[in-house]
Parts: sequence; C-alpha cells; structure tokens
Amino acid sequence: MPKVDLQAVPQTNATGYPDHLADVVQGRWYRRLSPALGLSDFGASHVVLKPGAWSAQRHWHENEDEILVILSGQAVLVDDHGRTLLGPGDIAAFPKGEPNAHCLVNESDEDCAFLVIGQSVNGPCHYPDVDMHENGAGNKRRKDGSAF
Repeated sequence: MPKVDLQAVPQTNATGYPDHLADVVQGRWYRRLSPALGLSDFGASHVVLKPGAWSAQRHWHENEDEILVILSGQAVLVDDHGRTLLGPGDIAAFPKGEPNAHCLVNESDEDCAFLVIGQSVNGPCHYPDVDMHENGAGNKRRKDGSAF
C-alpha cells in the first residue's frame, strides 16, 4: 500500500456534541483517514489532542469495537476501571457491547497524537456521565429521548 500523506488529509475539530458538552473536545483535531483513502470496511482516524483536550465525552458503543494506539505524547485513559497513563506505543482496546465508558484526556503540556480504528458504521452509543445518548445514526439526544 502506498504511504499516506497525512498532511493531505483534511483536519477538523468539528463535533456533533451539543454546545454545552462540546467544550472538552475543542482541542481535539482529527483526520478521518478511511474516507480519504477509499477504505470502507472500517473507520480509522488520526487524532491530536492539544493540552487539556479530551478525545470525547466518556462513552461506550453497543456495536463498535475500538482500538487505539498512542503515537506521540501522552494521555490519561479514563474508564470504568480508573485512570491509566498511556504513552507512545501503548494500545487500548474496547470491545463492542462492553459497557466500559472511556475517553482520553491530555493532562500534559504537549500534544498527544494517536490512531483510532473502529467500525465504519456505529450503533447506539452511551454517555453515562452526561445526559446524552446516540441512536447510532449520529442523532444525539437526551437520555429521555428529547432533543437538545
């Protein structure tokens, strides 16, 4: 496979979170690799967390396996088991259907870069720490089903 020119893949810090939950991911910059490279069987993204940024609100997926590899810098994995410092070469995996809500937080003074790979089509996603649930089609609502 040809070498990927990472700089040629558009970078964004867009989020689908409602405004009141989006502040923690403002320093998260990502490149969606799969669509840019013509891959359709799985999703892969290159993510950079600026100091203080979170990868996401803590969440878990019903139908999506996730694996991430830290490329540079460090971040704290926050999940139902506690806090674990991750650095270059460290790998974390989250099997689908396992209700272990997780996110990464960059508590350092340097950028943290990682690669995350999962299914290209998500199912329901749960956010236990905030009043949000996703139905799998990108539609985020309050846990009672009402719109934001």
